[in-house]
Amino acid sequence: MIKHTIEISQKPAHLSSKLEQLTIEPYEPTDANSRSIPCEDIGMVIVDHPRTTYSHAAFSSLLKHGASLVICGKNHQPAGILVPISDHTQQVSRLQEQIDLSKPTAKKLWKQIVTAKILAQRNNLPTDSPAARSLKQLAKDVKSGDPQNHEAHAARTYWRNWLDDLPQHKDFKRNQNGYDPANAFLNYGYAILRAAVARALVSAGLHPALGLHHHNRANAFCLADDLMEPLRPLVDRRVKNCLQRDRHELDQLTKAYLLEMLAEPTLLNKKTGPLMVHLHRYIASLVNIYQTPKHKLTIPTALPLS
Repeated sequence: MIKHTIEISQKPAHLSSKLEQLTIEPYEPTDANSRSIPCEDIGMVIVDHPRTTYSHAAFSSLLKHGASLVICGKNHQPAGILVPISDHTQQVSRLQEQIDLSKPTAKKLWKQIVTAKILAQRNNLPTDSPAARSLKQLAKDVKSGDPQNHEAHAARTYWRNWLDDLPQHKDFKRNQNGYDPANAFLNYGYAILRAAVARALVSAGLHPALGLHHHNRANAFCLADDLMEPLRPLVDRRVKNCLQRDRHELDQLTKAYLLEMLAEPTLLNKKTGPLMVHLHRYIASLVNIYQTPKHKLTIPTALPLS
């Protein structure tokens, strides 16, 4: 079953829990009555209203059932992620497997991740364009560990050409701190994707801080950042669709459309399924590699958007 994603942004509410149900109770007397949802059916809660309050039991019940929480700041961008501590029965052995991963295996994994990311970026560009052909060649030339940094070369080509067919956005530059619509939409979508990947990692008994390529003592989600790389183009194409429809505000409609990415059909091992389901299979393939390095990652790929 696909877990529900709940977003609270339009009106303030109080979140509490009773009998393993999350209760959302509006503050305003004119608003709709409170509603309850089984915590076991929830995958993620996104809170983007400054007057939202919570009970300790709400957090405790959500985390107990494996849900993650995303708290947004004043700029409506996710400011923090809360993920459960895994109760996976093999958590200690998983952690040891992560620590014991050899550098050659980590480099091979990074090559596969970078190659998949570049090919996914290519698929977001016009098929016969010079930029698409350049990305195809870069993907072929990626070596173990990507020592020539083809990922960065591909990114420069990709972002220069990503919005070529939208004249009003021809001057777009990717900026993680940008407040223009395109960058704001991308930042929001990436943060949601990151939270979903982190949740899948924890549920598999893996520690999200032990990355394959990303290493930063201040980053608790290095592995999530590694594994989300080939999935970023799923966000990119939804953002472009928003811009094509002249959406320029990160409003309820835009956020809902970006959140639908988690239920978007993707392809994995020639089988179609929702991204949120395929994330767990993607992570399971990584666990197999920790145990038997000769295996390969199985990475979800995009299907045409409806």
